[in-house]
Amino acid sequence: MNVTNVTNDIYQLSVNVEDILFEGLWEIPNGVSLNSYIIKGEKTAIVDGVCGWDGVPESLFALLDKLNIAPESIEYLIINHMEPDHSGWIEDFKKINSNFKVVCSKKSAELLEAFYGHTENIIHVTDKDTLDLGKGHILKFVEIPNVHWPDTIATFDTLTGTLFSCDAFGSFGRATSSNYDDMLSKEEIDFYEKEAVRYYSNIVAAFSMPVKKAIQKCSDLPIKIVAPGHGIVWRKNPNKIIEDYSRYASYQKGPAQEEITIIWGSMYGMTEKAVQHAIDVLEKEKIKVHVHRVPETSWGTILASAWTSTGIILAMPTYEYKMFPPLAAVLEELGKKKVQNRKAFRFGSYGWSGGAQKELDEIISKYCMNWDFLEPVEFKGRPEPKDLELITEKLRTLVGEVRELTNE
Repeated sequence: MNVTNVTNDIYQLSVNVEDILFEGLWEIPNGVSLNSYIIKGEKTAIVDGVCGWDGVPESLFALLDKLNIAPESIEYLIINHMEPDHSGWIEDFKKINSNFKVVCSKKSAELLEAFYGHTENIIHVTDKDTLDLGKGHILKFVEIPNVHWPDTIATFDTLTGTLFSCDAFGSFGRATSSNYDDMLSKEEIDFYEKEAVRYYSNIVAAFSMPVKKAIQKCSDLPIKIVAPGHGIVWRKNPNKIIEDYSRYASYQKGPAQEEITIIWGSMYGMTEKAVQHAIDVLEKEKIKVHVHRVPETSWGTILASAWTSTGIILAMPTYEYKMFPPLAAVLEELGKKKVQNRKAFRFGSYGWSGGAQKELDEIISKYCMNWDFLEPVEFKGRPEPKDLELITEKLRTLVGEVRELTNE
């Protein structure tokens, strides 16, 4: 566990989680940090909780002793968001202090009872409420529902200008003792930006409209530090992560970046021949391309690429009169995450019959994705030179449309 000083009277406690599927679903090849914070005024509060500590409550005793904090002095546990990665340690915390008060939204309280049966000493807060910890630390609460659970609030320390944003403004990526933007190199900042895109597209993307509303709501606060529940703390340039999230939210309805994502699958190498040709064409066009084969590539990786790409290419064989199943499954997930208004093109092989287009149309319509497709190119068996020429023509058209949209 890393224990660091954020600013006056505020400490970060973070633990890295690796080698799991986050939320039981998403790969995290670079891990993820779970962050909580202690605010030490005349009264002491913990903002969000880190679950998964080894040796709880013993390690917490040792940690609090190191910070010269008596366990019984912790009066408040502030739950910004009740998802168990932030609240799962509440039963262990009771073992060292049974008299704390929980500060959370009304919806969080309902979830707290449902998940843990905890109903006592709960203070419901809304936008109108504050909490005075003494020594100038007056906490203001901001309701930001559906980022990404309906119960979410943010907590703002008016003295230091620290916004405790929980899942908002977070990222994947393991934490170190240098878990602050002012302690990292440009290359390290770039790394966390990529991890933020992956985190956003996997966890928050479907709630981009609430994210926009949350950013607008927080814009009235004099924010000096952004302290999220996952990822690094932004205290040199807190506006960067806020502006990044604003940009990520805008990608939902597009246009996104001047990029194209190819999602492809092949049973016997026939579609693959055309995919290799497509990659060559796009490389000559000098446009950034992400290439993902299914089912080998994880959904999370594909989502991150698709979220930042204005153009999408789907390449797959027809399988039993329908889409290649792994690609259909990925497309369903893109629909659920509301990857909308993309410029798109499909090509692929078929044997005795086509039929993939019907299922593709059904998925696009079902999720109101509003993708603008070029005429598809289907070929029986392997692609002939005439098929590759037609694919080349369509790809150049797609590149032109992507560039036109992203350079307006």
